[in-house]
Amino acid sequence: MSTNNPTQVQNTLAEINRNSNSGKGIVFDPQTDELKTMNPAANAPPNTTMITSIAKDGWALNTPVVYAYEQEVTEFIENGNPLKRGAAFGWQDENVYHVHVDFPKTPFSGIPCIAIFAKVSKEEFISDKTTLANKLGIINSSDNGCNKTIFYIFYFDGNTVQKAAFLVTDNSLTECCFQYVPQKSELFSRSKGLLETDVLEKKNVTVIGLGSFGSNVTIELAKAGIGHFKLFDFDRIELSNISRHICGTNDLGRYKTHAIRDAILQKNPFADVQTFEININEHEELLITEIKNTDIILCMTDENRSRSRINALAIKYQKKAIYGRAVTRAEGGDVFRYIPEKTKPCFACLIGKGLFDFQKEEISTTKQADRDLPAYTNAEDRDALVQAGLSSDILPICNLIVKLTLVELSKGLNCGLTSLEEDLVADYYLWANRRENNYKNFPKMEYKANQLSILRWYGVRVDKDTDCPACNEVTIQLGF
Repeated sequence: MSTNNPTQVQNTLAEINRNSNSGKGIVFDPQTDELKTMNPAANAPPNTTMITSIAKDGWALNTPVVYAYEQEVTEFIENGNPLKRGAAFGWQDENVYHVHVDFPKTPFSGIPCIAIFAKVSKEEFISDKTTLANKLGIINSSDNGCNKTIFYIFYFDGNTVQKAAFLVTDNSLTECCFQYVPQKSELFSRSKGLLETDVLEKKNVTVIGLGSFGSNVTIELAKAGIGHFKLFDFDRIELSNISRHICGTNDLGRYKTHAIRDAILQKNPFADVQTFEININEHEELLITEIKNTDIILCMTDENRSRSRINALAIKYQKKAIYGRAVTRAEGGDVFRYIPEKTKPCFACLIGKGLFDFQKEEISTTKQADRDLPAYTNAEDRDALVQAGLSSDILPICNLIVKLTLVELSKGLNCGLTSLEEDLVADYYLWANRRENNYKNFPKMEYKANQLSILRWYGVRVDKDTDCPACNEVTIQLGF
């Protein structure tokens, strides 16, 4: 009898699974389109599919799940050490454990546990696992207050690897669902076809400024498969950063470069990340050394001095550069892309045309206010001017920066971003979040598609300034 009572449905599923050890299983019968329980040894209808294992792997049974890093396991199997102690971190309420052959280099989550990796013979692999665990000294090996051990065993016959994992608690073993965190070649397999992940893996991106913009952009690029990063920022994570930053309270006090490096490695453990805790305005020689072999520079700083410095270096060393920011309380923002071609405008051309106006810069922290406001500004006025926009207001701006970066790094390749090259032809883009101040005269969005509106990108045609002293050889004549 069918029922819409969810409690009764769950109880029925639980009963089915409790009985699954009695020889019965769940099968799908294509003739009736129904799920049935029957003994697998019985004569089942033709083309039935056994799915009891699916139910066991789902939420109906509480089987521990362990994740191991495939590349670490491969290296362990290939080396000569048959027994190795590693590290595991678990979420006890969820019965999930992440296991490492070596202690992880990045900060971990979860409660620490012991992990033991063992290479065994065929006879040992098929033997009683409690006896094997006792033989190897796994049982009663817990220490340092940890009462759980993840026990991995592997048998390699020269061609294939057989594997199993067990949770050891109170001198008993519970078999676990064994999952791999895939190797480097498979990590971004879902992006293939849209992105040339093999190519992006070799690209080198320099990010200068790791605040709310730089942090979000960097992590999105890591998720896209960028393989090499150079991170520049001398600031530490402060409480005022948390509401819009990719990092959380557990990173308070850390260098932004280190916190973002660890966040990158959580998304792509194989990424190469270099960090530089310096003020680029004071260490230009080091900056020059590092940008010479980068593919693109992302200037995510919040002041024009560093932007102008990066502009000069991008011109000199023929490097692509992207600049992005929010304006007053993130009511909107703009993005500029520099392409090192003779007919293209540079950042100084933009400033010379009255665009990217520094006076409209969003002031999001007291540190920024102290730096940019006149020295006679009192504390009350300074605090009143610190008005950061919402994280949701800056994310669209970050999103375009990411897209422009991926387009530039993928140019010349036949991939899913090729069509964007035809759309994103402008060098300068405007975004409006709200009809305030700079955008107060915009018509209401409503249903119209053929007019200016908030929550849309606008490409702005900006011509190269032939008198720009930054990207032209300009002769200045002095009259006396």
